[in-house]
Amino acid sequence: MTSVEEPARPNGRIRDAARTKAEILDVATHEFARAGYDGARVDEIAARTRTTKRMIYYYFGGKEQLFTAVLERSYGVIREAERGLDVEHLDPVAAIRRLAELTFDHHEQHPDFIRLVSIENIHGAEHIAASEKLGKIGSPALDVIHRILEAGQKSGLFTADVDAVDLHVMISSFCFFRVANRHTFGALFGRDLVAPAQREHYRTMLGDMVIAYLTAERAAD
Repeated sequence: MTSVEEPARPNGRIRDAARTKAEILDVATHEFARAGYDGARVDEIAARTRTTKRMIYYYFGGKEQLFTAVLERSYGVIREAERGLDVEHLDPVAAIRRLAELTFDHHEQHPDFIRLVSIENIHGAEHIAASEKLGKIGSPALDVIHRILEAGQKSGLFTADVDAVDLHVMISSFCFFRVANRHTFGALFGRDLVAPAQREHYRTMLGDMVIAYLTAERAAD
């Protein structure tokens, strides 16, 4: 796309670029999560940020690049939380439970992230695959899981054949389903999975499920 010169600001005022981009990303996150990639409109995002479509193009290059930037920031939030997780002082059982709780809390607190991931899956993860930043971001949680599993296996608490990626899938699946399927599950079974009264029940249930998997006896092949 042809580069667009930054438009002049009235009264000689120039908005702080970082603040403007953050504001655009905040609104774009909600708009893409609400309407999906195809339904979201850059004009609507511009109107809600009190800026212009031209300014959005200046900063991001277009709708596709804006959606990619939204994904990059959304994944960056949970990756940063994973990097900040301190479980080295905990025993393996408490440590893996804390990691599961981190994912549980994050997914509950960021429903837009859940919707964005669902939308990106509909599009075959094409934006993630094309993003150099997301290709390098990895998952710090896997490093943490590897260390916890190693400690648990050495202590004899955990079975030796548990794969870190499999465990990550197990934790993420429960946390993702609880938020993503809240409405359909409620309509079918009459239970709100994110009801405050049930929160600690499901949070504890996740930890118990993970620990049971890690400590279960495995049948010989």
